[in-house]
Amino acid sequence: MTTSTPIDVPDAFAASYGTQGAEARAWLAGLPRLGEELLDRWELRLDGRARWGMASLVLPVRRADGTPAALKLQQVREETAGAADGLRAWRGNGIVRLLENDEGSAAQLLERLDASRPLSSVTDEETAVGVLSDLLARLTALPAPSGLRSLSDIAAAMVEEAPAAAPALRDPEERKLLETCAAAVAELTGEAGDRLLHWDLHSGNVLAGEREPWLAIDPEPLAGDPAFDLLPAIDDRWEAVTSSGDIGRAVLHRFDRLAEAVGADRRRAVGWTLGRVLQNGLWDVEDGKESLEPTQVTIARTLLDHRR
Repeated sequence: MTTSTPIDVPDAFAASYGTQGAEARAWLAGLPRLGEELLDRWELRLDGRARWGMASLVLPVRRADGTPAALKLQQVREETAGAADGLRAWRGNGIVRLLENDEGSAAQLLERLDASRPLSSVTDEETAVGVLSDLLARLTALPAPSGLRSLSDIAAAMVEEAPAAAPALRDPEERKLLETCAAAVAELTGEAGDRLLHWDLHSGNVLAGEREPWLAIDPEPLAGDPAFDLLPAIDDRWEAVTSSGDIGRAVLHRFDRLAEAVGADRRRAVGWTLGRVLQNGLWDVEDGKESLEPTQVTIARTLLDHRR
């Protein structure tokens, strides 16, 4: 089967993604040809309007037998390197199914979910946290396949980078907080775990499906302790936390529910969640920022005040 169907890269996606440097712009330039090649190879036809996020373009398609699917085009990067291995290991248990994968380009043909119904559209707090807790428990129950990035390596690198990064923060209290987070991670580097982590599970990365009510998408697989996967769900839908009337209580409720779901004791759960705050802080400093994200500061201080 051949197709002459052109692949149009949406202007908004090109404008956003093109700000990420020369390699990103080169990838964008080759995207139409890549998309057309994959439509031909996998015998696909376009079936609707493209959707996109910060790092990928997703085209709704139909396979030769009429089955709906989604063609995900993404640049080859460190965070996408293990995505196909993770999806193959999960086999659709709580997460979107991988139908085809192109190793050279990191493109994926995926089961089509309902992109118009993310979990973030659910207004009930308990329902949303319950879905995330259930998915985290299921996804982190598997041992990570060999070859994935390891939390032990990432944690050691973060601890090493923290002393040089802290002085870039304007607020002395935030500098101290970053150092405290690094110290907490240093205590855990010897027990970094070997489970298969999603690394970015929040309500925007969960879509409604047909074979299950809710399924995760967009994993950035990592081998490590399930407690390292809690922060995106704690930091999620922050307006629900601020409108609760008691921010600390709301944070702790989410934290306790998620930690219990993945079977993490409080010491490890606090330590690895502080590790995620550290990681985000290091990325912020690398991007030239001089302060930590306020929500991250609130979460870290709440956990430090109730770590036992």
